[in-house]
Amino acid sequence: MDVCLSYSYQMDDEIAKFIKRVNPPRVSIDNDVCKNVTVIKVDSANKHGILLEVVQVLTDLNLTIKKAYISSDGGWFMDVFNVTDQDGNKVTDEIVLEYIRKSLGPDESSCFSPSMRSSIGVKQSVDFTVIELTGTDRPGLLSELCAVLMDLQCNVVNAEIWTHRAKAAAVLQVTDEETCSAVTDPERLSKIRKLLGYVLTGGNRRSREPKTTVSSPLNETYTDRKLHQLMFADRDYDEWENNVDDEDKSGRVVPDVDVSNLHDLDYSIVMIKCKDRPKLLFDTVFTLTDMKYVVSHASIDAEGPEAYQEYYIRHADGSPVKSEAERQRVIKCLKAAIQRRVSEGLKLELCTSDRVGLLSDVTRIFRENSLTVTRAEVKTKGGKALNTFYVRDASGYQVDAKTIESIRQVIGQTILQVKGGNTDPKPSSQESPTGFLFGVFKSRSFVNFGLIRS
Repeated sequence: MDVCLSYSYQMDDEIAKFIKRVNPPRVSIDNDVCKNVTVIKVDSANKHGILLEVVQVLTDLNLTIKKAYISSDGGWFMDVFNVTDQDGNKVTDEIVLEYIRKSLGPDESSCFSPSMRSSIGVKQSVDFTVIELTGTDRPGLLSELCAVLMDLQCNVVNAEIWTHRAKAAAVLQVTDEETCSAVTDPERLSKIRKLLGYVLTGGNRRSREPKTTVSSPLNETYTDRKLHQLMFADRDYDEWENNVDDEDKSGRVVPDVDVSNLHDLDYSIVMIKCKDRPKLLFDTVFTLTDMKYVVSHASIDAEGPEAYQEYYIRHADGSPVKSEAERQRVIKCLKAAIQRRVSEGLKLELCTSDRVGLLSDVTRIFRENSLTVTRAEVKTKGGKALNTFYVRDASGYQVDAKTIESIRQVIGQTILQVKGGNTDPKPSSQESPTGFLFGVFKSRSFVNFGLIRS
């Protein structure tokens, strides 16, 4: 059986290479045809998931897609994207433009290369261990998880955490405190998995079973793809009691999503209207692709504060959405995908020299001041910790300005910055701008569930 599968894969790969040689991808970038946007055109032989690959490349470059027209019926794929940089200007950086040409064009290293098919969305590294977590969200959860990892002598170098509808998902990249490389000892990995799983249940054995996975970096997909998949597997799209009230209280506006069939053309039309935000197109395209739908045509308009998306989708066998139950599931899953990345609460940015236990100390300070983290992105670059947190008070409402002032006095005004929102505390004459950096706030280990030494 293994021989047959290998032979089949090799034949498919050779066929794909032949098609590519006969019809190589063509990428055209035009900065003259439109006044305010860069126009990117991509023509290529069609295959399932190709739209996601293109959108992934543009999203990873932090480009804003203002408009897009997609047609991929039959054997050919044709896309037109109107894009700008993060500042709303045309994309003129030649390094970025050349990267787009190579990534989407006929170059052997491009995402269209058949040899890259099995590694799309995979980052290979031996420098860290990947931990995936899903469970029920609660105030202080991130602080507890980080405290356990610190006690287990693991340093969190990169992480992304999402919360949605009382559920939490996280992808963490950790290293061994002593070696600064991946944790490889099987017994230690088993202990990490066991203790983190215990924290996710809150010590309550009757709680819904959480998911804790510790894996090799060789199997790591793009973090945002994995977070969507973790949330989807945890069924965060299901309706739950008092959902509307909680959505209103948290500040998330429910997007307008509808699915209808064009029976004479065997298409299902997906219509989406919602507030525009970065990576919105990626989130919806990924969801449809991950649910095994084929996007035959699409039109995207995000030139204003609201985004309008229209998709013509089918199953792989050419059939449209087949039942009302399936229709409702598509609607719920798209709404959830749109809302997962919506940033709730006050945005805080922390920039300081990285050290072991930094994330544990910061999140503990948040917890001790009755703040809950609704979303977080943790990065380490060149010995610097570049962390972004979205926080609310424990009851889900806006954070009091005095609370933020108190936290910034402890951590340091120059280290922790408030971004956006109307909570803008004024500097205090008694605060130390670098207090946290030099250890004025003494680190204390978190003691709970009997997991960590006091």
